[in-house]
Amino acid sequence: MARFFKYKSVAELVAENARLGTDLRFSDDLAPLAAPLSIGPRTAGNRWCIHPMEGCDGEPDGGPGELTFRRYVRFGDGGAKVIWGEACAVTDDGRMNPRQIWLADHTRDAFARMVAAHRAAHRAANGDDADLLFGLQLTHSGRYSYRRPLIATHDPLLVGRYKVAADTPLLTDDDLKRLVDDYVAAAKLAVAVGFDFLDVKQCHRYLLSELLGARNRPGPYGGSFENRTRLAREIIQAIKAAVPAHVVIATRMNGFDGVPFHKADSGDGEPDAFATPVVNGWGLNPDSPLTPDLTEPIRWVQEMRQLGVSLVNIALGNPYAQPHFGRPFEYPPPDGYESPEHPLLGVDRHFKIAGAIQAANPGLAVVGTGYSYLQEFLPQAGAANVRDGRISLVGVGRASLAQPDWVRQLRDHGRLDRKRVCRTFSYCTALMRAKDHPLGQYPTGCPPFDKDAYGDVWKEVQQLGRK
Repeated sequence: MARFFKYKSVAELVAENARLGTDLRFSDDLAPLAAPLSIGPRTAGNRWCIHPMEGCDGEPDGGPGELTFRRYVRFGDGGAKVIWGEACAVTDDGRMNPRQIWLADHTRDAFARMVAAHRAAHRAANGDDADLLFGLQLTHSGRYSYRRPLIATHDPLLVGRYKVAADTPLLTDDDLKRLVDDYVAAAKLAVAVGFDFLDVKQCHRYLLSELLGARNRPGPYGGSFENRTRLAREIIQAIKAAVPAHVVIATRMNGFDGVPFHKADSGDGEPDAFATPVVNGWGLNPDSPLTPDLTEPIRWVQEMRQLGVSLVNIALGNPYAQPHFGRPFEYPPPDGYESPEHPLLGVDRHFKIAGAIQAANPGLAVVGTGYSYLQEFLPQAGAANVRDGRISLVGVGRASLAQPDWVRQLRDHGRLDRKRVCRTFSYCTALMRAKDHPLGQYPTGCPPFDKDAYGDVWKEVQQLGRK
């Protein structure tokens, strides 16, 4: 089990960058991160974004739970000016787990209280909240819906995962068409309760993400590029027409899917066997599916801009099939594998793919990913990427669970609190994967650095593992 992160300074990371042949850049001048940014009709007060991260702690009816409220109060307090609210189901049968939040008429008031508490916390700690953008990620979980898989295409590389069999029926064209109204209904409620932007989620192989790569699906929602982007296009157009002009339309989209990996005898991850050309996938070369091909992602982002999308967050991979793509890690999740590559190669992949999409879309607010693995040096990497125009906003995921006030730490002290820096040990993922709970899902957070909320939960999950 190789352990990679042994760096004590930016200079050591720069030397490793040269050894690996990557294009990681660092700057001690953090001023670019404090600059405001125009995002559609709005302005964000700085270049920091907190990524959407499910806490798996909603109520059974879909409303936010006590820990959900706590998380967004802490994020509001923390100082980042773009808070990307987590995946929120637009239908009950499209929920990823029994505790995923679901915005509907019966949960509206609870969401409104959460938004108000979030904004109040931000004002109390940071002053004005006029330049704070709090958004919500609208999603349908598709093949990962917890009651039964709702798939858009038959992908031979994903058969056997998450209860999907070779004969699992596809969602019909009519099933897909009906979802447009569900997205619009959720979007209207999100605006009514106070969210500033709406994300039409197209990442991580959930439903709309799966459709982007569904080259083998027949009919109007598969095959050609126009067909594969049709449902997302219809949803974006319908939402844009239904909400006020001040609401920002956003998307978190995969830049590259890749192929599934599995745990080899060595414990390392290795790609599943595949035949070429692969019949599904987005942002890849069908004849060499481990190689990104950004032709279609760049084209789609450019088309979405014409539809009114003004904020794009770039993700990679499938967290259930190749977690090292999306989250370069030091320790694997319990159901995962050791990283098959140096994690800095994964960080570099994130930066290059997001950078290429940003370069093809000057003036668009693009959020980058992959920073948490850099630990206390993530601010220097973010500052260099913003300085060089490689990205507009620096997105931070896991590290925000460990240290939700990291922006204020930088503002007040010029550095992160080293005692609360995420070390990418995957405890949060381990909690998310634990299902043997009376509500069907354990809440997820950061046990090492948020013991008050998750210490006892972690002990319980560890006991389950020993049993």
